[in-house]
Amino acid sequence: MRIAVIFAGGVGSRMHSKATPKQFLKLHDKPIIVHTLELFQDSPKIDAIIVACVANYIGYMSKLVREYNLNKVQKIVPGGKSGQESIYNGLKAAEEVGDRDEDIVLIHDGVRPLITEKTIEDNIKSVEKHGSAITSVKAKETILLVDQDEAIADVPNRAQARLARAPQSFYLEDILAAHEKAISENKLDFIDSCSMMTHYGHKLYLVDGPQENIKITTPDDFYTMRALLDAREDAQIYGLDD
Repeated sequence: MRIAVIFAGGVGSRMHSKATPKQFLKLHDKPIIVHTLELFQDSPKIDAIIVACVANYIGYMSKLVREYNLNKVQKIVPGGKSGQESIYNGLKAAEEVGDRDEDIVLIHDGVRPLITEKTIEDNIKSVEKHGSAITSVKAKETILLVDQDEAIADVPNRAQARLARAPQSFYLEDILAAHEKAISENKLDFIDSCSMMTHYGHKLYLVDGPQENIKITTPDDFYTMRALLDAREDAQIYGLDD
């Protein structure tokens, strides 16, 4: 099976939304999380979806699944205290619905609703060939590495720099084993699956993703995403034939 594990366990403190977690804010009259889930629901390459959700929104998430006929969603589980814990909860649910030794999982942010079907397909192909897929984009601006005093420590060659995004995809056995090792070593602060797998010595392979595949974290991101969705609807930047 190919299983999408969508984590939507955050409360969005940087969004400054006092009442609603960012993944449930509406864009074009539809919650952001639904935009994201529909990408995987509509993909012929995806067999099942797991959602790790803010615990007190699980009922609402279940309602959205029914309302939008997201019938590939097999389980909705509580998110954790961190992104790492939320992903682990989702992976354990994937293990329950699938086959730990055979399945591929695509781990994706619930607030990244602008990937493409090609991104999904490229992730799966890379895992089948190499065992991993880290969606990334080329850096368009100079990246600075700073020390603890915020002084510039290094300026990497931009031609060799990439920005890691999502999905980040693996065989379920490999990523679950890494999570279990991290838990046993009390390493609970990995910022994403890419960081964890690199720490444990896995060689990771990149796939190109769309530049617009941003994560909605701040109000600025929200407005940017709304503009991108408007542009996609108007087909002004997506190559419609004249």
